[in-house]
Amino acid sequence: MSAEIRLTGEGVSKVFDRRTVFSEVSFSVAFGETLLITGRNGSGKSTLVKIISSVLTPTRGSVTLTWPASRSSRDRISQIGLVAPYLQMFEEFSALENLSIAAGIRGAPYSAREAGELLERLSIDPRRDDPLRTYSSGMKQRVKYAFALLHHPLALILDEPMANLDLDGVAIVRALMAEQQAKGILVVATNDLTDIDRYDRRVELNGSR
Repeated sequence: MSAEIRLTGEGVSKVFDRRTVFSEVSFSVAFGETLLITGRNGSGKSTLVKIISSVLTPTRGSVTLTWPASRSSRDRISQIGLVAPYLQMFEEFSALENLSIAAGIRGAPYSAREAGELLERLSIDPRRDDPLRTYSSGMKQRVKYAFALLHHPLALILDEPMANLDLDGVAIVRALMAEQQAKGILVVATNDLTDIDRYDRRVELNGSR
């Protein structure tokens, strides 16, 4: 099955208001591989992440994720987990309620037991029933990882993966990243190379000038 899993970008370009953010970006990563996206501020790292995650569409080019038919024929977005500083959650609801809502939006099965286990691993479990508005920024970042991982994505996409995390949070995320590298595809957008232990492919964006 692993040989059938691949994330590919071909000639991906994005233009906003006649400004070219990046042009002709291509990449290909397979099961067990990691893609690193780097580039100066404003070069379009987050824009490329959003395109890979199906949040934005490219102006030109395409991104495809292939997976075996045995996994189901759901669309690409259902096979991807995204963690990014700009993702919004429902502040008035608890972590568990947020995970239940996320599963419903994705049309994915929801297991309260599995959600609880994931929150426990992320050191959120003691506060699982508290509204997110009472959480610290680091706790909210860890809940985003629970969002991204609950449906067992083939591809995990991380934009600035260590944002707002303390040392304990960084250690948890590093372990999650290592697991994803062993069981799927990992994409990391960052300029801090200490955020990532290893990578197999790299896209360096220059951005417009």
